[in-house]
Amino acid sequence: MTTPLRVVVADDQTLVRTGFRMILTADGIDVVAEATTGAEAVDAVRRTRPDVVLMDVRMPEMDGLEATRRILTGAEGEPRVIILTTFDLDHYVYAALSAGAGGFLLKDVTPEHLVAAVRLVRSGDALLAPAITRRLVERFAGRDAGTAAPHRDLSTLTPRELEVLRHLAEGLSNAELATRLHLSEATVKTHVARILAKLGLRDRVQAVIVAYETGLVSPSARPV
Repeated sequence: MTTPLRVVVADDQTLVRTGFRMILTADGIDVVAEATTGAEAVDAVRRTRPDVVLMDVRMPEMDGLEATRRILTGAEGEPRVIILTTFDLDHYVYAALSAGAGGFLLKDVTPEHLVAAVRLVRSGDALLAPAITRRLVERFAGRDAGTAAPHRDLSTLTPRELEVLRHLAEGLSNAELATRLHLSEATVKTHVARILAKLGLRDRVQAVIVAYETGLVSPSARPV
């Protein structure tokens, strides 16, 4: 029997928490705790060890960015964090992605997209497909020196890995990468895994940030 996904929902709005709980529970996902502040979110994660955290950006006492940093610093089992926001271009969200969050969602997300996002992030992928994510990275990459993703030396990557990284920065999925590069999806997954390992990165989101911050990809190279 498959163990249900375990989720913590952190948001200071009761209606948001209740709505998300109902949506996730209806799809067999277990909401193990709710939090109204960043501090409560950190405590809830430590107590319940969820698979995924839905984290609001703006909360009292401690914001979602600081909570994300604390959760992803030395956390057992490395829970995945999805940032929630009402704004589609928010420098707090970019900073959270740099800190290791697996992606972000707007609060008006459809029930189907919410469930799919939680399952996607838990599987180890990242929420990169929407063009809005690329706009976010392009707008803020390089502006917040204190939040940049680590290990930005690309000299350890092979020419093929650099090519894969460039296409990752376009927001392509593994299937799309395989088609573009005439490779199997298994080979693409291997390349992505090696890129992350060599650069010491958590996931594809941080890889995209690195691609922009190092100049491998130019924000002006693609329309937004």
